[in-house]
Amino acid sequence: MENYKLPNHRAEQKRTRQPENILRDRFSMPAEALHLGKGRKYCIHTFGCQANVRDSETMAGILEKMEFAETDNDAEADVVIFNTCAIRKAAEDHVLGQIGEFKSLKKEYPEKIIALCGCMAQEDETVDRIIRTYPQVDLVFGTHNINVLPSFLVRMYKDHRRIVEVESIEGEVIEDLPVSRSSSSKGFVNIMYGCNKFCTYCIVPYTRGVERSRMPEEILKEIHKMMDEGRKEVILLGQNVNAYGKDLGMEDGFAELLESIAETGIPRIRFYTSHPRDYSASVIDVMHRYSNIMRSLHLPVQSGSNEVLKRMGRGYTVEQYKELFDALKRSIPDITFTTDLIVGFPSETDEQFQMTLDLVDYCQFDLAYTFIYSPRQKTPAAAMKDDVSMEVKNERLQELNRRITRYAKLNNEAFMHKTVKVLCEGPSKKNPDVLCGYSEENKLVNFTGSGVNEGDIVPVYIDTVRSFSLDGHVQTD
Repeated sequence: MENYKLPNHRAEQKRTRQPENILRDRFSMPAEALHLGKGRKYCIHTFGCQANVRDSETMAGILEKMEFAETDNDAEADVVIFNTCAIRKAAEDHVLGQIGEFKSLKKEYPEKIIALCGCMAQEDETVDRIIRTYPQVDLVFGTHNINVLPSFLVRMYKDHRRIVEVESIEGEVIEDLPVSRSSSSKGFVNIMYGCNKFCTYCIVPYTRGVERSRMPEEILKEIHKMMDEGRKEVILLGQNVNAYGKDLGMEDGFAELLESIAETGIPRIRFYTSHPRDYSASVIDVMHRYSNIMRSLHLPVQSGSNEVLKRMGRGYTVEQYKELFDALKRSIPDITFTTDLIVGFPSETDEQFQMTLDLVDYCQFDLAYTFIYSPRQKTPAAAMKDDVSMEVKNERLQELNRRITRYAKLNNEAFMHKTVKVLCEGPSKKNPDVLCGYSEENKLVNFTGSGVNEGDIVPVYIDTVRSFSLDGHVQTD
């Protein structure tokens, strides 16, 4: 293990929130890597959030630039990459279970390279477990050195020795990274990386580094290229998009960037994720003034109890969240809301859980991503006494989900016998004879119609309403 470059969680805990020097560089491909993939194939398994999906698109772009071809067959892939998430323990266990199944495949195909990257690779204890227990894993790298993937593979094919190199650094910004996008109708664009919030339950500030923004001109350049390729929707990504530009000395960076992107004329703009603490009136104003900024917002609240929010380190109160929610509703009456909610946080009482239900009644969210609290090692919350039983946690989750489902169906009923504009994303996964896509309000719509191609924005008349989706047909008259 002395030859490995291991993650250092202790160092990550001590890092500054505003480092003096963020490395900004451009991607370059080593000459010896350019044709390394000729005649070879790759497969990437992605777990986690949109940031992980975007990272996988970058790795796919890098591999294809090296002349690797994509496959979804692990047996025929020469390189198999697990791009992982560390936000919940259940997700980690699922990944490790899948990697465990590759032990026999590695014995059958010893030349196959199996790699683990992403947020799990930034956890020192997880990497130690991989090294000691999963000999089939040949390569481990983290969230900060995806751009070094070509060099890693050159070394792997040359030396046939395991590589573990994980950077525990403040972070950096690498531009001009290749990309192989997973959709022809839309695309993710990173506007910033990292997070400075340090919520007590969250591992992301340690795995993704400090907040650091891309330069506006680089973001706009990427969006113009997407438009030239025929894509109709851009999804701006950041752990906290509302903090965009702070590290660049921009006073109102995200509002300025959002307006610049709206001015490009791209038909649809969405962004994830907003932190309630940083949301500004100027962003609301820009959303109100530009029709190509979609009337839907993901605004995580996590809990309806001020005491729980304080223990979580969220930095706002329920009253402040409601004030922001109401301001958005006043400015954009047809806006739809989704959120994140955690149940069973350490010492959450029945009364505090009821406050979360009360907040759901107040906001009547269109959708919520609900989770049972999952302790992440070495985060502050992991040291708190977890005195809520799993039985109680499950009961609370079920009750919360029932409440969310009720409001989701109620909100969707407002679309019955109405026409919505849907960006077609192709055939439905469940039924190839049915098309699917999302409305401007971020509603999943399954629909029928002829002559519709992926990337078309079409009017769909809604004739069936479900809790979390709408059904209809293309309106031709």
